[in-house]
Amino acid sequence: MIDEAGQLEAYLPLSYRTPKERDYIRFLWEAFDSNVEHGKYQFAFLAYHMLVMSFVYFNIWQIRLIRPGPFETAMVGFNKEIEKDLMNATSPFVFSAVNERTVLRFLKLIQCDNAKIGTYAKLVDERNDTAHANGNIFFNSEDELARKVRDMLRTVEEIQRHSAPAIEEGYKAFLLASQDPEEREYTDDDQQIEEVLIKEFYMSSNDINFCRDCDLSELVDKPGLDALQTLHQKLIELYPQDGEVDAA
Repeated sequence: MIDEAGQLEAYLPLSYRTPKERDYIRFLWEAFDSNVEHGKYQFAFLAYHMLVMSFVYFNIWQIRLIRPGPFETAMVGFNKEIEKDLMNATSPFVFSAVNERTVLRFLKLIQCDNAKIGTYAKLVDERNDTAHANGNIFFNSEDELARKVRDMLRTVEEIQRHSAPAIEEGYKAFLLASQDPEEREYTDDDQQIEEVLIKEFYMSSNDINFCRDCDLSELVDKPGLDALQTLHQKLIELYPQDGEVDAA
């Protein structure tokens, strides 16, 4: 099997808001593994590309929640019906209704420039080429597929790096909104983190690393500092980095 392919897991959500979403991602992984096992590399590529585009949708969902103003501005040029659907979306997969080349434009909101977005769009074009009944088999070996997996992972890693400031911004907003157990969604710290932060924002383990390392010094003068620090420490306890051992 292609060992590198599994690295994508760290960029996908730790949990999903619905079983249907979870099952869909699991289905794509199973399709990828099965097609690799049976030498159907072209179909394995399609499944992996769909996983990567799911990552993009989750990333854009985070942008929509964290930076709603710029997100709405970025929809200039969309027709009113699509604009309404995107603003009222209840799932990241709603973004699949938008042309993939077009939806990549939202990555400008995390400082991905036109050149980078153009590079990402080439992966969409290549997927389209392989998905049509054109009489061509583009991937005849596992090595060819592995090279393409590495290309897609480089794209994912780059987008993830660009997302760091937005994730930290959203995490700080979450802490500020969650400092009072009597006024937030859940009184229990664990549940507040898991339901409101992890599930609502479709946070991946790499996103959580950004939160763990977030500089909270600018919140020192905010009310409820002790509650903020307690919640942050609870996140660290719930999601330790690889190699760390919970002292409890």
